[in-house]
Amino acid sequence: MEDGDCVVFVEVRYRASDRYGDGLASITRSKQRRIIKAASAFLKRHQKLAHRPCRFDAVAVSGSRSAPVIRWVAKAFS
Repeated sequence: MEDGDCVVFVEVRYRASDRYGDGLASITRSKQRRIIKAASAFLKRHQKLAHRPCRFDAVAVSGSRSAPVIRWVAKAFS
């Protein structure tokens, strides 16, 4: 995704229930490292984007399909 000049990598997580925490709780340090590694590989293949600033956002979706609760966190890995 792009936000102005910034390239934004968005991790979307869904949980039907918050019993074990919301979707954001499932983005562990290990998962963050894998996402960053994938973003780095993407930027190496798309050189025209590689010079631009980037950030990592997360979207947590929970609840039912008819009434989802959506939480967007910009700069989620900061």
